Amino acid sequence: MAASADEERPLLIRHLPRQDEYSQYTSDGTVDIYNKPALKRSTGNWRACFFIIGVEFTECVAFFAIGKNLVTYLTGVLHESNVDAARNVSAWIGSSFFTPLIGAFLADTYSGRYWTVVFSLSIYTVGMLTLSVSAFLPQLTNSSYNRDIHRVMSYLGLYLAALGNGGIKPCTSALGADQFDSADPVERVAKGSFFNWYYFSINIGSLLSGTVVVWVQDNVGWGVGFTIPTVFMVAGLAVFVTGRKLYRYKKVEGSPVTRVSQVVVAAVRNYIVVLPDDSSILHEVPASTEPNCKIEHTSQFRFFDKAAVVASESKEQGAATSPWKLCTVSQVEELKMLLRMFPIWASMIVFFSITAQMSSTFIEQGAAMDNRIGPFSLPPASLSTFDVISVMVCIPVYDAVLVPVARRVTGRERGLSQLQRVGFGLALSVIGMAYAALVEKRRLAILPGMMSIMCRRRVRGAGAGKVFTAIGVFEFLLRPVAERDESRAPRSRSSPVR
Repeated sequence: MAASADEERPLLIRHLPRQDEYSQYTSDGTVDIYNKPALKRSTGNWRACFFIIGVEFTECVAFFAIGKNLVTYLTGVLHESNVDAARNVSAWIGSSFFTPLIGAFLADTYSGRYWTVVFSLSIYTVGMLTLSVSAFLPQLTNSSYNRDIHRVMSYLGLYLAALGNGGIKPCTSALGADQFDSADPVERVAKGSFFNWYYFSINIGSLLSGTVVVWVQDNVGWGVGFTIPTVFMVAGLAVFVTGRKLYRYKKVEGSPVTRVSQVVVAAVRNYIVVLPDDSSILHEVPASTEPNCKIEHTSQFRFFDKAAVVASESKEQGAATSPWKLCTVSQVEELKMLLRMFPIWASMIVFFSITAQMSSTFIEQGAAMDNRIGPFSLPPASLSTFDVISVMVCIPVYDAVLVPVARRVTGRERGLSQLQRVGFGLALSVIGMAYAALVEKRRLAILPGMMSIMCRRRVRGAGAGKVFTAIGVFEFLLRPVAERDESRAPRSRSSPVR
């Protein structure tokens, strides 16, 4: 099982082999729209994922239509300084990446993934409509007092879009993964391919926004430039709702944040308790009553094991104990997983602070340079297109060329481990930022006569760094979840309906 999990997945799967059904129902507890056990032959799999990938594509068109050229909009239309514009762009991007924490919590605890996406798409669409109307205001009236209204409406639309993004980003990928039964070997392979297509749709949306939409914004008008992604969002909402009968839904089981918090509180409450030498006597519910798979106990971070120690008075009374006083070993191990992954997650803050510059400082740098390519003039915001192209080229090159070479050198099935891949990507990012500093130093000396080809080289380097770092860390963070799914598979096959 572990060996098969390490096998390299192809970038694209032309067709799936004929599926051997272990059961007519899925084995992971998913249900259909009528809250009945999901049938494999009529729900989920690629028939449902096309709708999910489609809505992710439309959301990316809208997101990058704003983000790629936002600094130009703030400086050219709202007349902000370069410093203020760069700060406000970073604040908006930061908000867009913070709101998914809220969206994920609501989806896990209350509304489920499907309804969270529907509600968020609606908010996102309202935000895009508000932004589009605000962009048309200067053309509709020339009154001076409308400048403040224009500014308020622009930022209202921007942050409504950021709020809507919070429910889409964490839920579409998870909802797509829910369409494949991890207990079925054929669907498990298809699940790995889904993430390739998912990331591919993100880059296609980014490419479309960075070329066509940005050109419309700079040459036709901002109103039309924001209306185009608004139409995409309306279409995405309609497409997503259309596929509702094909989706597999996971029942709401509570927020992981709550489960982790319970472990911390219980461990602190039991800080005076002596840990037993035999970890097998720690509290764990029977497998027959636990909907999720059990996680084996580890000896690291032993302080949190105190959350699973059964007090003597609880044994005597035999009554149910509050989850804020007593947790299962699996809950404790979930927290330990997060703690072990925290250093890797923290290192990504530096990486994404670098990529954030591509939507602010790098565009301002490109606007001060000569962007002509023969008879054509390249909009500064379109410079990031070279990043997208670099990613789309490097992914198949990595899969078809670098992995086989690295496999022969390292003897690993994947060629490079996830952490080696992340480290190599971070090194490329450092080189890219050093190169950007040299470009800026030279630009200040030469001023506007410097060709933007220097920027394009730097952006292509950033794209190559993404292939290694972003996808590598995604695989690393996803691995514990995949391992849990695989450990659940043998038990699930014997009980397909729950």
